[in-house]
Amino acid sequence: MLFNSISYLLFFPLVVVFYFLLPGKLKKTFLLAASLFFYSCWNVKYTLLMVLSILVTYATGLLLDKSQDETRRKVFVFFCFLINLGILFLFKYANFAIQSLNFFAGVFHMSPLKRTVDFLLPVGISFYTFQALGYTLDVYRRELPAEKNLIQYGLFVSFFPQLVAGPIERSVNLLPQLKRGGTFAYENLVLGGLDLAWGYFLKLVLADRVAIFVNEVFGNLESFSGFSLLMGAVFFTLQIYCDFYSYSLIAKGSAKILGIDLMDNFKEPLLSKSIVEFWRRWHISLSSWFRDYLYIPLGGSRVSLGRNLANILIVFGVSGLWHGADMSFVLWGLIHGFFNSLEVWLKKTRPAKKTQTEGESFILSGFKRIYTFSIVVLAFVFFRADNISQGLAYMGQFFRAHWGVRTWLGEVSASQLGMTGLYPILGSLLVLTLVDGIKYRGYPLRESLAKGPFVLRWALVLFLIVTTLIFGVYGPGYSESQFIYFQF
Repeated sequence: MLFNSISYLLFFPLVVVFYFLLPGKLKKTFLLAASLFFYSCWNVKYTLLMVLSILVTYATGLLLDKSQDETRRKVFVFFCFLINLGILFLFKYANFAIQSLNFFAGVFHMSPLKRTVDFLLPVGISFYTFQALGYTLDVYRRELPAEKNLIQYGLFVSFFPQLVAGPIERSVNLLPQLKRGGTFAYENLVLGGLDLAWGYFLKLVLADRVAIFVNEVFGNLESFSGFSLLMGAVFFTLQIYCDFYSYSLIAKGSAKILGIDLMDNFKEPLLSKSIVEFWRRWHISLSSWFRDYLYIPLGGSRVSLGRNLANILIVFGVSGLWHGADMSFVLWGLIHGFFNSLEVWLKKTRPAKKTQTEGESFILSGFKRIYTFSIVVLAFVFFRADNISQGLAYMGQFFRAHWGVRTWLGEVSASQLGMTGLYPILGSLLVLTLVDGIKYRGYPLRESLAKGPFVLRWALVLFLIVTTLIFGVYGPGYSESQFIYFQF
């Protein structure tokens, strides 16, 4: 059940109505049942995998809470990780491991493995696995007591708004809220409604529309000019940002209406002035998860400079692998890791400047943003490519192909997107830039609109809805487009 499907537009209002009508003791049970139903709409069998993860991490938490012996506690955590990561490996990485072994077998003239694993990747398995393991580590570190109520804990792992593509919530944030239970409030309805309207606008008007040109370019590199390849890479960067950001907004808005606050997953990342800043603003729940549970345990920045840089590369390499079972994702992560390490190295080896960021000239700020955006776009070529070979072919064709804005406009006209499809992109991109620019400067736009004049607020929501209905991308009979991060 996709957020941008008719099914969800029927499912969610029904959940809201029943949730607030039911007495307190039944609210959590109902919400857990609704979440399991939501997930089972993809595959009933794979719901059992999530239930297994819930039971294993729930039991581990109880064992950790009762035991004072550190050796035993480490054994409990080890087997919990072994089971959960073993399931994740089997469904997501087994074929990648077999292909890697076959590659090295060919190098050393050995017989390759012939059997591959033919499993459909369970939706959101990387997200709920990391959320459950984060809880386990929090209990192990004694940052919070183990949750005794199985229904309460099951709801924490399976809470449907953020189940299949995040944000990867922390137990210290989400569990207490679910325990208290949400209460209906008009303010929550307003804030959630703004998030939903903005999220659907970004998904249907911008993300799914630029995807038309992106898919055509990446599917037929030789037919496009150099400028079209450049715009294909830029458009994919916009696509994945708006696609994932819109999911996070719809998740946050849905949860807010239910009285639950989810963490922000994006904070205007494409306006960043460095790769370090970009990762403080992009997929915040995942980057903070790796920071707290991998980077800091490796020593973080408290070790020598060389080891610190190595830690950064390790974290970004693992982050790339988390996204997908292919070396192209690892390369994407390592590109970010390299430039992140470079910026850290320069900061620690260059003399500190007296001039603060706030005093930077417009030209210098612009140059930093162009530098950061260029690296992000370059790396995303390999993220979008089917494999490293296609990514390298894209880069090679990029430098060999003919350049020219007129040529690109001609190719857009001849493409499935067409010039009529380009105009809504440019208009919505202007709106996105304006909104992100205001928020980047620290202005609480969402909260201000929620507290502003009634007519202005709902006129804006109505405008977004009407614009989405008119300019949104829909298939024959309405066929919704899947969110990119569902595959992870």
